[in-house]
Amino acid sequence: MASSLSAAQLFVIDPITRLNPAKDSSVALMQAAQRAGVPVWVCTPADLSAADRPDSVSASAPAHAPACGGHAAWALARAVRLAPMGLTASGWEVPSPWFQLGEPARLPLEAFAVVWMRKDPPVDEAYLYATHLLEIAERSGVRVINRPAALRGWNEKLSSLRFSHLMAPSMVSSRVEELAGFAAAHGEVVLKPLGGRAGQGVVFASVATPGLRALLELVTAQEHLPVMVQAFLPGVSAGDKRILLVDGEPLGAVNRVPSGGEFRSNLALGGSPEATGLSDAERQICAELAPALRQEGLFFVGIDVIDGRLSEINVTSPTGVREVERLGGIPLADQTIERLLAG
Repeated sequence: MASSLSAAQLFVIDPITRLNPAKDSSVALMQAAQRAGVPVWVCTPADLSAADRPDSVSASAPAHAPACGGHAAWALARAVRLAPMGLTASGWEVPSPWFQLGEPARLPLEAFAVVWMRKDPPVDEAYLYATHLLEIAERSGVRVINRPAALRGWNEKLSSLRFSHLMAPSMVSSRVEELAGFAAAHGEVVLKPLGGRAGQGVVFASVATPGLRALLELVTAQEHLPVMVQAFLPGVSAGDKRILLVDGEPLGAVNRVPSGGEFRSNLALGGSPEATGLSDAERQICAELAPALRQEGLFFVGIDVIDGRLSEINVTSPTGVREVERLGGIPLADQTIERLLAG
């Protein structure tokens, strides 16, 4: 399965066997790259390393892999071939098997034209070290998406504060009295752990919640960890919109509607996706974010908007591609790869 093409792209992902191809955005992007004639390779963050480059590299390396000299970031990677998937009325039809892996090859990351960092959160110690290894490759001229420094610097909750005028009233603090005061001022609030993902750990509270201070002690680990508190937006009942931006431009969106009595709309928590377009206010939000995203090397980003207010900026492994393609009829993954290759 080795390829001699020089345009190969490496996807740094969770183990491919754990991915759900009918829902996973990384799989959608890999399939789109393959359709564009781009050789696709995969590895996990644990497969990354840094070491001196020997006099030769694996015979299975892409053609432009450096032959000798210097210190490099490496990956124990495998070429992957993904089976086509058809779209039916009930969703994506997944063949079995849906992928084939080649033999592992230890390659310098400079062998690849593009390296995608698509490991799902949490952004833990291992994740951060992986970004430093990817930065070695970036300094050697490899395009890493998204830029490693931006992955470290743009916490998906805190980064939105750069555009606080677009958000619902918000505060970040570890002090119970400050958080309780914010709740008293706004009545109903949402508490968000800064390292959370997919809505996990997000809590609704109000100034009338029994034991509010005990709850605040719990979510801050006894005032040890800061959390984000935001004024609750009742409009979330109509949905939380995920907008996917490629090189700063919104290419598609999906509205995620909470189910039952749940206020969280994340698809992983049972939210229902529905087709949607963008309002003028949402396009303005995207336009305000675009220059900063481009400057920081954030090529593929998902933002969350509730009732016309920016909620989060997702940069690590934004999801929603499959839903946009299925519900909106937009070939978003193909458009993303097309823009990448054109750039």
